[in-house]
Amino acid sequence: MTLNRGFVQIYTGKGKGKTTAALGLALRGAGAGLKVYIGQFLKSGRYSENISIHSLAKNIVMEAYGNDRFICGEPCTEEIRLAEEGLKKAGAALLSGEYDIVILDEINVALALGLIREEDVAEMIRMRPKTAELVLTGRNAPASIMDLADLITEMKEIKHYFSCGVEAREGIEK
Repeated sequence: MTLNRGFVQIYTGKGKGKTTAALGLALRGAGAGLKVYIGQFLKSGRYSENISIHSLAKNIVMEAYGNDRFICGEPCTEEIRLAEEGLKKAGAALLSGEYDIVILDEINVALALGLIREEDVAEMIRMRPKTAELVLTGRNAPASIMDLADLITEMKEIKHYFSCGVEAREGIEK
């Protein structure tokens, strides 16, 4: 199966569920026989979703472009290098024609942190094959990137247990 037409989707906002929604789309697509590529920015690959994707889905390729620390303040040279390298890999996957769905998880955060350039992401969106579905996740999606999207969903936090000191739990948030 291949898509007759693909769209650009953005999942953004301060609420929980952006990555989860994108992964749900990946599983749905894989179940329909679509080939899926997921590039995770700012992550090292040590999240529960990586384990399950690798063990369950033969039609999904997942790579992580980050290190093992949460970026606070100015990103280091290595974090910038990993993000730029990841963007090149994701761009190659998108343009290869091998994948029906390409998910760029947390790319909006990578943009907000200055790890990659908006112009480069915008160019990737403009150059994508018209049959490829492209999904960008992460808080603070830039207006210039949202202008290029066909669908934007904003996750709004109404109440979250993180505000009470609960940390990310394995299998639920990581």
